[in-house]
Amino acid sequence: MKVLLAADESDASNAVTHEVSARPWPARSEFWVLTALDPFFFTRAPLLLKETEKKAIESLEETVLPLKQAGLAVKIDVVLENPRHGIPRLASEWNADLIVLGSRGRGALVRLLMGSTAQAVLRHAKCSVEIVRERRKEQRGFAEGMRILIPTDGSDYANHAAQSVAQRPWPAASEFRLIAVPELPVLAGDFPYYSTEQVAELAKSTEGHAKEAAAKAAEFLIKAGLRVTSVITPAGDAPARAILEAADAWSADLIVVGSHGRRGLDRIVLGSVSESIAMHAQCSVEVNRSNA
Repeated sequence: MKVLLAADESDASNAVTHEVSARPWPARSEFWVLTALDPFFFTRAPLLLKETEKKAIESLEETVLPLKQAGLAVKIDVVLENPRHGIPRLASEWNADLIVLGSRGRGALVRLLMGSTAQAVLRHAKCSVEIVRERRKEQRGFAEGMRILIPTDGSDYANHAAQSVAQRPWPAASEFRLIAVPELPVLAGDFPYYSTEQVAELAKSTEGHAKEAAAKAAEFLIKAGLRVTSVITPAGDAPARAILEAADAWSADLIVVGSHGRRGLDRIVLGSVSESIAMHAQCSVEVNRSNA
């Protein structure tokens, strides 16, 4: 597995290296830790750029110490490129399986992990993207196991996400919960007239689909010997909100969600379920683009 970590000197970046070093990874996984310096800010100060690049390398060498201590194969680099474009491009050229970055960054010069950059990487990367958030006090340590929440709507993308989770190693005693949110039927206009019974039947149908979706995704996890539970929420018109509330109530450590849903491309534009979850969750989120 090839994992690209975007780093700077922020607390969010420290959370990235802490989480990656504490979790198990597939054998022979490779980790590339890089900092992107936007040369635009140094147009009139080339000497300052050289000095900043040198300090960034020194910072990276310290940043990756937890990864090396965990026995991970790590390389570091500083790249001179706008991070919004450079991170997805470099990940694609390296054939990365996963980009891991923090939700926030700092500094006027190394503007790497601001929310807008995380959002840009999320939208343009061709591989899976995990946005890491600092762990809350009530969350357990990774040594006690992780709580991974996996939303599913029965789409191929959701099933691929569940398969990807099933194929990876996780801390012992980790718990996995599938969540399916039946969507309310959209009935436009006044005609044809829908009776109360017909609306109830449509709602029942969506609930049945949600149960089937959860059962299908559960098969992948159960075959891998993972501890799995499923939750079917009441039907609602805001799946992202229901998923975020469930993650908070369960104190989830990670949400793994497919990049698209049953409706296709409309689920990856601004305001999509996957993007909304990634940008607003209180825990880490992986938007999975696996083709398992």
